Amino acid sequence: MTFALAPGVSLADTENGTVLLDERSGRYWMLNRTGAVVLRCLLDGESPEETARTLLGRFPNAAGQATAHVEGLLDALRAAKVIAQ
Repeated sequence: MTFALAPGVSLADTENGTVLLDERSGRYWMLNRTGAVVLRCLLDGESPEETARTLLGRFPNAAGQATAHVEGLLDALRAAKVIAQ
């Protein structure tokens, strides 16, 4: 499963995470550092399961919640139609 930003969606990194702008609607989303890691991993070709493992490696306090965080963000990104698969 490969993920990409939907056409018309741009990404900008900030010191606190990442901002997504949907140029079609003018809406934007701010992702914290954890969300930014998840999005980058998915865009770099990792599966949701691999992304959860990467998240645990960077944020050990997420143990037991990493998979839920990845799936929750992925569901939200899909619902907002800012990623394509």
